Amino acid sequence: MEMINIKINNIPLTVEKGTTILEAAEKIGVKIPTLCFLKDLNEIGACRMCVAEVKGARSLVASCVYPIEREGTEIFTNSRKVQQSRKTTLELILSNHDRKCLSCPRNGSCELQQMCYDFGVEDECRYDGSNPKVKVDTSTPHLVRNNNKCILCRRCVAVCNDQYVGVIGANNRGFDTEIGCYFNADLNDTSCVSCGQCTAVCPTGALVEKDQTDEVFAALDDPDKYVVVQTAPAIRATLGECFDMPIGTNVKGKMVTALKMLGFDKVFDTDFGADLTIMEEANEFIERVKNGGTLPMITSCSPGWIKFCEFYYPDLLDNLSSCKSPQQMTGAMIKTYYAQKEGLNPEDIVVVSVMPCTAKKFEIGRDDQNAAGVPDVDVVLTTRELAKMIKASQIQFTKLPDSEFDPALGITTGAAAIFGATGGVMEAALRTAADTLTGQSLESIDYTEVRGTDGIKEATYNVAGMDVKVAVASGLTNAAKVLDKVRAGEADYQFIEIMCCPGGCVNGGGQPIQPASVRNFTDLKAERAKALYEEDKNLPLRKSHDSPIIKQVYEEFLEKPGSHKAHELLHTSYVKREKY
Repeated sequence: MEMINIKINNIPLTVEKGTTILEAAEKIGVKIPTLCFLKDLNEIGACRMCVAEVKGARSLVASCVYPIEREGTEIFTNSRKVQQSRKTTLELILSNHDRKCLSCPRNGSCELQQMCYDFGVEDECRYDGSNPKVKVDTSTPHLVRNNNKCILCRRCVAVCNDQYVGVIGANNRGFDTEIGCYFNADLNDTSCVSCGQCTAVCPTGALVEKDQTDEVFAALDDPDKYVVVQTAPAIRATLGECFDMPIGTNVKGKMVTALKMLGFDKVFDTDFGADLTIMEEANEFIERVKNGGTLPMITSCSPGWIKFCEFYYPDLLDNLSSCKSPQQMTGAMIKTYYAQKEGLNPEDIVVVSVMPCTAKKFEIGRDDQNAAGVPDVDVVLTTRELAKMIKASQIQFTKLPDSEFDPALGITTGAAAIFGATGGVMEAALRTAADTLTGQSLESIDYTEVRGTDGIKEATYNVAGMDVKVAVASGLTNAAKVLDKVRAGEADYQFIEIMCCPGGCVNGGGQPIQPASVRNFTDLKAERAKALYEEDKNLPLRKSHDSPIIKQVYEEFLEKPGSHKAHELLHTSYVKREKY
């Protein structure tokens, strides 16, 4: 490792040779603005917002991709020349941009808007370019694509390709360039898997989730509706970011209080559904192992992954667990078990889910998701949409006291809490499967080999005298690598966990927006996951089968894991989809 001495804005600094100006500036607390750059994802130096002045260079350079190679290099990131260049770039971007900022879903969290404020760009800028209005694509259940807000940064293209899918790209050339699908098709007519990663990285309002907050407010205002909300395990680790709290803060108690203040009749924890999923999934795995069923068995909690498998690996659908996701299991139990206990008509119950994932908006419309003859879940909100509702209701989130989930479906385990991190479903399932196969309550339950943010993890565990080889993949490119090995007969796994989004649900497409200045230098996946593992460690119950509510549900209603009734209510089917 060769180190060199440089200066940035007259401040001496020693860096590794080849370090980019952007990385070097961060080390001394200098933030260089970027609109296109995302580390390891979109390193194209296209937007020119990150330009810097290198002494001796003929022109300004893009600091995000400019490697520092020479001893004694002097760099200026805030000279008058640099500042004027950045302001001009912003004015040119605005020349054909839809500047209706007040009504934009990203108002207040838009990177372009923030930069215009920082550099003093007026709404009436110097340039007035061609500004034709293009059709807004609302064809999918999960997002809105508005090219009138697009600045051609190509972050969405990069992340879609990184997710293997690649259904959007740059069409046409020059002034006619636009980001779109093949032959200008609607997004719903492509092989999009609804992961929403594009919405998480878009710097403007060009890509946003389909907002359903008005539907929820209307349901809460309807005296004839019994409105129940459930929240996914990952939400508690991320919602605080929407209120400027540190990344990785567990806000479960404040979140529950806020939901009660919004007027929900009951506030339940989707961790209940996660525990229920483990009971069914572990039983299914054991049955397949004992009876020669299709192996490896692959988890089915992530709807983006399921849709991906249906499009790209339909020959492996038999490998999927037939279990519904925790969201759908919780919804099914609310409208059957809970409805019966409380004397409620399922048709009068509105189940709202708060999820880290835009694909959940697609999932609720799938077949076999209506255990009570009505949809298991009626509306899905992202983490961002819940934050919007809290802010619209003028609730001061950071000042709220802590509350507990309603107890009917609220007592959960540490196994459920870690569902939101990659490897969590695998670890939770192994805890229950190991106890079941050995007939003992094992004390060693931390399967640390499947933890962490690596895209692919492998491990072999000896369970009841049998070696069980497992794999964990997050992000669809990593999923494809694992599945290609399975398809080619090169893998001898028995159990595979796949999460659609890199790092799992903590990094879902519906999670809080973090600008590039944070995403490039903070491991969001790891910081958010820490909160879930900490909760798991501190909970009195850490195995799904030890939950008293889970035991009660099976005794009173479901009979046993894998029963006929459990299959009717908690399991589902899949379809082969034509890839476009």
